[in-house]
Amino acid sequence: MAAVRRGMGRTSSIQSSLSLQILFYANGIYYIFYFLATLAMIVYKSQVYSYPDSFLASDLALLFIMAILEALRLYLGSKGNLTEEEAPLGLSLVLTVGSALLCVYFLLWQTYVLKADVILSAVLLFTYGLESVLDIVAIAAFVS
Repeated sequence: MAAVRRGMGRTSSIQSSLSLQILFYANGIYYIFYFLATLAMIVYKSQVYSYPDSFLASDLALLFIMAILEALRLYLGSKGNLTEEEAPLGLSLVLTVGSALLCVYFLLWQTYVLKADVILSAVLLFTYGLESVLDIVAIAAFVS
């Protein structure tokens, strides 16, 4: 933790986590790849396999819901980390649970699961786990 001089001899310590901020940025880039690859695989599976229309619609809807959750989660997490506020970071942690559940859906329960789905989702789940640990550490640092 670094100390920064503020005004008349006062010092303030910076507690935001650089590793968490880098992970938020990398996860944002990876999620764009994940979203596009998953969308392409859903289109591929709908052309190659007999994909029931209702399942196709639900898989696409869940993917777009996950994208909205992910954008909100990354925004709140990054904002909370940079401003050293527990509330946005805690909300980001809660949204991580929702995103992880949707990721597990695409890993295990979607209509057709390809090996590429498993690999992409496993990497995303790993980053969610790592972010969650760093979120908790950052929240603990902000509270103390």
